[in-house]
Parts: sequence; structure tokens; C-alpha cells
Amino acid sequence: MSTPSQGTSGPGGGAGFQPAYDRLKSTEQSIHHEIRRLTYTVRTLHEESSVTKEKIDALLKELDRLGLKADGGDVANALQPTRSDAALAALERIKEKLQDLPDRIENVGRVGNDGNTKDVSDLLDDIRDTVVDCQSVIVSASIPGELPPPAPRAFFGREELTDKIVGHAEKLEPVALIGAGGIGKTAIALTVLDDDRIKARFGDNRRFIRCDQFPASRTHFLARLSQVIGAGVKNPEDLAPLRPLLSSKEMIIVLDNAESILDPQGTDHQEIYTLVDELCQFKTLCLLITSCITTVPRYCKRPQILTLSEEAACEIFYGIYGNGERCGTINNLLQHLEFHALSITLLATTASDNVWDHIRLAEEWEEQRAQVLQTDHNESLAATIELSLASPTFCHLGPNARDLLGVVAFFPQGVDEENLDWFFPTIPNRKNIFDKFCALSLTHRSSGFITMLAPIRDYIYPQDPKASPFLCATKDHYFTQLSANPEPSESLFGETQWIIREDVNVEHLLDVFTSTDTNAVDAWNACSGFLHHLYWHKPRQTTLGTKIEGLPDGHPSKTRCLHRLAHVSEAIGKIAEGKQLLTQTLTLEKEQGNDFGIAEMLQCLSSANEDLGIYEEGIQQAKEALEMFQRLGNVKEQLNCLTSLAVLFLADNQLDAAEDTILHSFDLLLLPTKKSQEYHLCQSHQLLGNVYNLKGEKEKALHHYKTALMIASPFSWQYQLFAIHWEMAHMFLHGGEFDDANAHIKQAKLHVADDLYKLGDGMKTQAQVWYKQHRLEDARSEVVDAYKIYERLGAAEEMDYCHQLFHMIEQAVEGSSIPSGSDSDSEQAIECSCIIYGSDSDTYWTAPSTPIEDFQEFDQGSEQVSHP
Repeated sequence: MSTPSQGTSGPGGGAGFQPAYDRLKSTEQSIHHEIRRLTYTVRTLHEESSVTKEKIDALLKELDRLGLKADGGDVANALQPTRSDAALAALERIKEKLQDLPDRIENVGRVGNDGNTKDVSDLLDDIRDTVVDCQSVIVSASIPGELPPPAPRAFFGREELTDKIVGHAEKLEPVALIGAGGIGKTAIALTVLDDDRIKARFGDNRRFIRCDQFPASRTHFLARLSQVIGAGVKNPEDLAPLRPLLSSKEMIIVLDNAESILDPQGTDHQEIYTLVDELCQFKTLCLLITSCITTVPRYCKRPQILTLSEEAACEIFYGIYGNGERCGTINNLLQHLEFHALSITLLATTASDNVWDHIRLAEEWEEQRAQVLQTDHNESLAATIELSLASPTFCHLGPNARDLLGVVAFFPQGVDEENLDWFFPTIPNRKNIFDKFCALSLTHRSSGFITMLAPIRDYIYPQDPKASPFLCATKDHYFTQLSANPEPSESLFGETQWIIREDVNVEHLLDVFTSTDTNAVDAWNACSGFLHHLYWHKPRQTTLGTKIEGLPDGHPSKTRCLHRLAHVSEAIGKIAEGKQLLTQTLTLEKEQGNDFGIAEMLQCLSSANEDLGIYEEGIQQAKEALEMFQRLGNVKEQLNCLTSLAVLFLADNQLDAAEDTILHSFDLLLLPTKKSQEYHLCQSHQLLGNVYNLKGEKEKALHHYKTALMIASPFSWQYQLFAIHWEMAHMFLHGGEFDDANAHIKQAKLHVADDLYKLGDGMKTQAQVWYKQHRLEDARSEVVDAYKIYERLGAAEEMDYCHQLFHMIEQAVEGSSIPSGSDSDSEQAIECSCIIYGSDSDTYWTAPSTPIEDFQEFDQGSEQVSHP
């Protein structure tokens, strides 16, 4: 509990106090005597002196504000006076003015002429002005008010933010610290109050008000403000009696947890807001507000409050926990908490109080998360969150608010703000509700999503997702979206690219709903659609793989999900793994006697074998699949088989066979079909371009490449556009036309979308072109970035390729090898680099001659690559 400080007037601070006090007592007793006389005289006035009576009443009110009353109140005790000569002189001025007033008033009552009345009226005005002028001197010299609580001991990582706030305070600018509960607003405010620059500027005039410790009413706020700043005015009706003190000296006041009084749905919100807004206008005052709610005066500076850095979070945790050295288990927990200050403090306190080691703490966290964030002395994150959930604004949002907040908590990315209309069509005021979630700092906006901090998410997360009607409606919408076919030959191909943005949400949704019901056919069908979307738009590993492989062989969705999972594996360079999954799927299709499925798996296996360089096996599988689809009369799948067969012939250098196969596909494309075959037509022209390129017939190759581009461009088929430009870049690179090669590789990189594998291929080819152009520094930087991407994807062969190319560039930089078009194996490897995008014929490289560690050492010193 803070205690008022005592003032001093001379060396030592003690001499002369009692005489000054006695003199002040004598003066105030004289004033009370004059006030009693004045009050008695007022009662004797005639009715025609009503103006004079009103002015006397106004004067008595001003005197009352100083504790000077006719009933004999003791100003010396009420105001806790110091030995201030200024305060004593001010009281004596008031006494002198009052001494003559009663006699003048009595004379008016006896004589009653206008001249005498005017004299008294002027005297009353003069005395009242004197009292008002003296108020600030008396009050500011007499009452120091309450000093703030101490700053927190464990405060790390926010020096830049506090320095910024101190700078605003030194300029007496109002500041609002707005953020989620427990993010550290109060700690920041107290640290600012304890800053040396703030102490030097404001001295003891630093005040701290906990707004959640009194009822949210205008009356209680004014009373608490008066008490804390030391105005000595009990129950002020407005700021008028406090203005003299607030204007008399520079002061900094913290309004902590101000959401409790500034809530727009609160009873006295508008009146309190007006008072706080007026406090912001004082030229001698810096108001520092901490609040979970965004409704603060418009003049306030609003510095952004981020969560802690990892280092600062560790400093706080281990400072409390104090049990051994740092370990990865704890760091992972802190990362899951998104370095949220209060959660880290509670976690460390609970672990310390219960003497848990790292392993036990991790176990307790996995079992009961929110409960772990509660100490034995009833500090908890839940209490902080529930305050926001009990706020008038949240309650005003209606009965659906908690469930809607649960939907945000369920999804790792939150809810896409653009999707609110079709996620929640039955909620008429949905946008306003989500705006209020953000205004209450329960959620925040991030990259177009409305999301929330992990500790809040863990607390709000629905206990039974299947029982949430709004979450189930969201699930149904996602499942409908996933049923669309994302293949480039489909007219709505572009609309399926939404998965690029929301893949993490969908993956979590499927993980939860396939776990709760293994036989949920709709969820597993959606899972198959999700993998198909990933393959075309964002190939990456998924946590659903193990779950799919673990399904019973008789499960109706297993073959389809395995098939799609295999494609994703191949798309990220894990060809052998993809082939294994396809082989497993083929076995299941044969057990079920599904001819279409068998043919489809044979065709897919032929492509996998082409990627693995097993051409003979792949050609045989493609021919078997083609025969089966011919028997089934499926033209579309026949075209797919012909494409796979042509690619295999190309890779095996059977160029005439490849040409005949593609021409056969042109015959099929002439047949009437239900769906447009532009995509297959584009593929066929592209493959013919490859054939003629390898045959050395450049003009024919260019004709077919350009035709393929003309077909693909209107549909924005990113995969095909990348592949065509990529192959043309290699053609020009092989021919020594480096400017044209550069132009096409630049175009290719515009069409990588979020496909990191293609981005790596584009960068690798760009490095080859620049190497040939003697742009060695550019080539080195580009191949390093390509290596990073392949490393992230786990593409070992491509990493080896990049390492060898890097070694060549380094040799050229050192002058031991100059790129010139020599016939060395390495040069031939660059010039003959895979002409068919998607194959794995970049295997001309042998084992790297330079240790891979050398490359990684260089990699650590380079800049991070940024991807589209």
C-alpha cells in the first residue's frame, strides 16, 4: 500500500514545522469565523438582494471545496498541510478578503440602494476569484496523493516499446496500451512509471488507478481520481474541483484495466469516456491507459504490443522456474503459448509450486492445458479471459457470440474474414460480432484472417466440435468446396486455388473429424479432395498420411486417399515413396476387382517409374493401362495414358515412338467428347515441342511450344505455363541463346504459385543460365536459394545437383574453371539438363567432389530466400 510523501521547506526538512502549522491553524480558524458571520448575514438579506445571495452561495461552494465550512471543519487536518509558505499566504489572502464582507452585506440590508448592492456584488466576485486562484496553490502544496505500485522484477524484451512510451510521456502525449488480456500491458505501464526519465520528469506526481477495483460509474471514477491525485475533494460531481490541481503541475496517471470503465455498453460509459477524454486535453498531464478494449480517446497514441521474443520468454520462465538448464521441451511449450507473458508466468509458477521436472510439466500440459495455467493462489488465465467474456459489450452480442468465438478458436489460422457471409449466413450481424471480438482483444486480424493467441484459443476451443452447430456448418462448407475437381482441364480450375490460403485450417478440420469417426465417409471423401487440391496448388507433406495408411483395407475411402497421397509425395520429390503408395493402392484395387482403378494405378505407376528412370517397366505399365481404358471406352484416360507413354519414350530417347504416340493422341482429340479437351491438346503440343527440340528441329519445336502457350494462357494453367517456359529456357540455354533463356526462365518463375519444387527448379535453371553468362555472383546466390528449397522439401538428388553446380561456380570464381562451352561432363550436364519438366533426368551428376558441409557453411551466411 502506498503512503503519501511529506514535503520539506529547508535543510533537514524538520525545522520550523510546528510554528508554521500553528499559524495555519490560526488562519483557518479566523476564516471559519468569517464564514459563520457571512452565513448568518445571508439569512438576514431582503428578497430584493437575491443576486447578492446567489453570489454568496457560489463563494461558499468554492470555499467548501477547500474544506472551509461554516460548521467548523478543520482544514489543517483535512488537507494534511505541509510547511508551504505559499499555501499559508494563500489562506491569509482569503481571510483578509472575507473580513470586510459581512459588514458590507449588513449595510446593504439596512440601506438597500443600488450603489451599495453593486459594491458588494463586485467584492463577492473579487473574493471568489481569489479563492479560485488560491485553490491550486493550497491543494498542490498540501496533498501528495498515492504513489504507484513497484515495477515488475521479471520484465524482459520490451525495452524498445517502453522507450517509445517514455518518449510520448515526456511530451505529455496520452498513450493507450491495447491488447489481449495477459499480454503484459500492466507490466509495461508500471515499468514506464519506474523509468528514470519519468521519475526525473514527474517526481512523486506519478499515479496509478486500477479501474477494475471500483464500480464502473462516473461517481466512483471521480472519487477514485480525486483520492489518488490527492485533490482531497470527496465525491466531486465533475472535474471542476480537480482542475486546479491537474493544471498546477505536471503529472502522469495510469488508468489500468480501463476496459471496465470504457466499455461502450457500460451504464455510464459515455459520461466516463467524456471525463477520460477531457483528461487527455490537459497540457500538464500524461494519461497512460491500459485496456483490452479499443474504445479509448482518439488523441491517444497506440503503440503496438506484440508477444514476447523467444529469448525474453525464456528469461521470464526460467527466472521463476529456476530448475536446471534450458531444454527443448520447455522451449516448445513456450512457443505453443506464442510467448504470451501471463501464460508463461503462470506455467512457470505452477511448475515451480508443484516441483515438476520438464517431463512432468509436458505431460500435465498435454492432459489439461488450461488447468495448468492456474496457480495455487488462484491466479489464472481463465479468470482474465472470463472478464472479457463477461463484459457488457460481449454480453450484448447475443447468445451466439460464444459459439462463434469457438469457431475462431477451432481453426489454427482463424476464420478468413472474406468468408464470413457464407460461413455464417444465418447470423444477420455477423460482421459486427467479429468486429467486436477484435475490439475486445479476444481476437485480432492477421493476413486477412480473424484469429486469436494460442492460450486464448486453448481456453475457448470447443470441447466437442461435433456438437457446435456453427462449426459443423463451416465443416459442411469446406467439404462442399473440396468436392470440386481442381484439375487444369476443368473450367473452374482457378477457383480451387483457395486451398493455397486455407490448407492449414482444412488439414486440422479433417484431422479432427476423421479422428472422431473413422467411418465418416464424408470426411474421408473430403480428405481425398484435400490431397487432390494440394497436389495441384500447394504440394507439401501432410499429417493425414499416417492416418490414411492406417485405415482398414476394406475402408471405402482408402484406395482413393492412398492414390491422392501418392501424387502429393511425387509432387514434392519423394518419388520412391509415391511409388510404394501406388503399389499398395494397386493391390487393393485388384482385391476389389475394380478394372478402372487397376488401369488408373498402372498409368500412375508408369509415371512414377519414368521419374525413377525405370523406363522399360513404365512403358509396359502405360501400355497395359491404355488397353484397359480402350476396353472401358474412356477417352480422357486414354489421353492420359498416351501422355505418360510419350513422356517415357522421350526419356528413353525413343523419339520416333514418342512422336507417333503424340500423333495418336491428336486422333483421339478429334473425337466428340462431353468435355473440352484443351488441356490435353496443350499437353500434346508441348510434348511435340520436346520431341522436335531433342531431334534438333528448333523451328518445329518453337511452333508447338508457342501453340501450347497460346492454349494455356487464357486458362491461366500455372503448371503448364511454367513447364513450357522452363523447357523453352533449356532449349535456348543449350543453343547458347542466353538472353532468350533468361527471358523464358523469368516467365517460368512467374507461374510457380506456391509450388516450392517448381520454384527450386526455376532457380536452378536460372543459376545455370547465369553461370553460362559469366554472372557468377548472381548464379552462386541463386543456386544457394535453390538448395535451401530442395533441403526444405527433402529432395536429396536435387540438393546434390545444386551442390555440384555451386562447386563449379566457385571454381569459376577462383579462376580455375571458366564457363565457355567446353565438352566437360559438367558442361554437358548443364546443357543437357532435363528437357521434360517433371522427370528426374537431372542425374548426370556423380557424388559431389566437395564436402556438403562446405556448402552448408556458405549457406548459413547467405540471406534467406523469399518465395512467391
